[in-house]
Amino acid sequence: MMNTKLYKQVYALAGEMMDAAESDNDALFDRLYQQLKTLCEEHEGDTVKNHPVQWETLADFTGDCAEALLIYQKALAYAEAIDAYDYIVSINYAMALLLFEEADFPDEHRLEKALAAAQVADSLADKVNDEELQREIKNLLAALSQ
Repeated sequence: MMNTKLYKQVYALAGEMMDAAESDNDALFDRLYQQLKTLCEEHEGDTVKNHPVQWETLADFTGDCAEALLIYQKALAYAEAIDAYDYIVSINYAMALLLFEEADFPDEHRLEKALAAAQVADSLADKVNDEELQREIKNLLAALSQ
């Protein structure tokens, strides 16, 4: 189970980062990103406070594709450890989408990796109650299959 205080902190930081990005306030965005990264690092290894939501959110706001993928993989490991299917599905989808959209990513197997992650997300999508995410996964799979 997720700590409510942690969820509120992560949600607030994500909202503030979105606002900073929309207003092109790079300094504020960087400061907020660092706060989230510090929060993740401080909670890492703590069985109560460490949760995939903080890592997935950090990856969502990470500009470097390779670094974001590493953070998503860490989030995925935490999600799998607690059987958090909502996060397993959304993290796999996020990795697949990132690999699909990032044409400049220097990995000759990026589309195969994107397809594999999308297939994992799709195979577990019926375990989550998010019809929009399920549709997005199906759409991504269709695009990857062309």
